[in-house]
Amino acid sequence: MKFVDEFRNVGAARALLDRIRATVTKSWTIMEVCGGQTHTILRYGIDELLPPAVTLVHGPGCPVCVTPIEMIDLAIGLAQRPGVILCSFGDMLRVPGSRSDLFDARAAGADVRVVYSPLDAVDLARRETAREVVFFAVGFETTAPTTAMAIAHASDLGLSNFSVIAAHVRVPPAIEAILAAPDNRVQGFLAAGHVCTVMGIGEYRPIVEKFGVPIVVTGFEPIDLLDGIAMCVAQLEAGRAELENQYARSVRPEGNRAAQALMAAIFTPVDRRWRGLEALPKSALAISDRYAAYDAIRKFNLTSARVAEPLECRAGEVLRGLLKPPQCPAFGRNCTPDHPLGAPMVSSEGACAAYFRAGRVAEATEAE
Repeated sequence: MKFVDEFRNVGAARALLDRIRATVTKSWTIMEVCGGQTHTILRYGIDELLPPAVTLVHGPGCPVCVTPIEMIDLAIGLAQRPGVILCSFGDMLRVPGSRSDLFDARAAGADVRVVYSPLDAVDLARRETAREVVFFAVGFETTAPTTAMAIAHASDLGLSNFSVIAAHVRVPPAIEAILAAPDNRVQGFLAAGHVCTVMGIGEYRPIVEKFGVPIVVTGFEPIDLLDGIAMCVAQLEAGRAELENQYARSVRPEGNRAAQALMAAIFTPVDRRWRGLEALPKSALAISDRYAAYDAIRKFNLTSARVAEPLECRAGEVLRGLLKPPQCPAFGRNCTPDHPLGAPMVSSEGACAAYFRAGRVAEATEAE
């Protein structure tokens, strides 16, 4: 049965590629927003199978990657305080701050723990009542509901030793910022299907109408991506700009209303700087005043100053779709997963990591 399924997928992929080749007559640049989609594209060589006229670029679709250095420094500084247990997902530990990362802090004696859910951190706070447990929450709207659930659960339990560094961000403001930039070269978008499963697709319609670009909500399998690309190219060739849903098997137009209500109860949209995109209006989710007791930034009076990116790291240009990782002089040389200059090389959704894992290091030499 597995062989039959794979055979059908190969046939479907070939048909979609033939459709794209038969449709395209001009050069088009399409951005996939999600880092998970980037990894699928590189793993299966989809970018190499497409006709040369279709260029895929990789956007700010990795929440770890767009978290500014000063937020990483906040988490490291808090982890180093006596009596604090700092919890986060595993891919945050290797992300460089201005001087070190969370792995370094743990090696120096800080209590930094990897969890698989923010609810794990709540359970830890229930057990470790004499210590402060802080969850470093990073993610798009996909993971924000689980953080909101953890805060609501901690509130229901009356926990006073649990709090959150909220670094959640929203996708639509980033797409708008890319399109509004004078150096933008993106003509169509593949929107992240998992974000839209939570938020629905309505947020993207005003962007389509304002900028006149097609946005296709797309899944994560190779067939999904080829289908989304085919739909986007068809719109571009026809001079249309519409919002389409390729991922209808998971995404409902209205999204997950229960998750949206929970997020609205716990968070409030605020302006925040993104790595590579500067300050974006209403692009982040901060903990609301009602739940201020669970906001680690307020609870511990944390402050931060803007930290400049390393000059050698060009992650900001990669995140804006202006540069592909192999075009960065440091890629595969001074910047590797073992010695990263920036988050895109270590995050599980980072574009630089995707190229490195796919063995595209040779392209860096060719790009010189």
